[in-house]
Amino acid sequence: MNLQSFSVLAEPDVQLLFLRGFATTLQLFIVSAIAAYALGAVLVVLRMAGRIPSALVGAFVEYHRNVPSIVQIFVWYFGVPEILPASWHAWTNAHLSAFFFAVVALSLNAAAYISEDLRSGIRAVSSGQTEAARALGMGFFKAMRLVVVPQAVRGAAPALVSQSLSLLKTTSLALVIGVNDLMYVARQLDGETYATFPSYLTPTVIYLACTLTLMGIGSRLEKSTHAGR
Repeated sequence: MNLQSFSVLAEPDVQLLFLRGFATTLQLFIVSAIAAYALGAVLVVLRMAGRIPSALVGAFVEYHRNVPSIVQIFVWYFGVPEILPASWHAWTNAHLSAFFFAVVALSLNAAAYISEDLRSGIRAVSSGQTEAARALGMGFFKAMRLVVVPQAVRGAAPALVSQSLSLLKTTSLALVIGVNDLMYVARQLDGETYATFPSYLTPTVIYLACTLTLMGIGSRLEKSTHAGR
């Protein structure tokens, strides 16, 4: 291994590129995670609201669980604009960036998994909790929002942390549609300098640090929820 190739990482311009790439990756993860958890909660409630909503949500979940994430990104970035009317297609090309489509694809994919984790958590909640909420005059959606879902989140905490880790790592696929994230910067640097190992070692270390941080936060949250019971 040529150790001189690591000298490229000492260049201020290269460090700035990686810093910007990391900022983009972080933004992509945070926005996608917020959207995914919000949509996941909605999906799990709809799945329990009746036969037709349950069937529609079930189809949504099966699609996102069985189609590769990279294909879903391509569908949203290349496919969906093509089926829109010509005026809408022109508007999306002019106003919606690759970052937007990456967020849509990643958040929908993660929401499907999150909804299933929450559904497992809801199954672990005693039916007496729901009956007590209904006895107090709460409707179905209010009982789910105030009583059932919060308890389900506590029960599904380990699985939800795993989904967060998976989402963070899946953001690396956004480079295929030109999102200027960590992996895009690494590939660009490799192509320009041929310093392959340092180029890909840098995002490796950053992703590892981020995932370990998330695991630590998840562990603390899990302990605090168990302590609060």
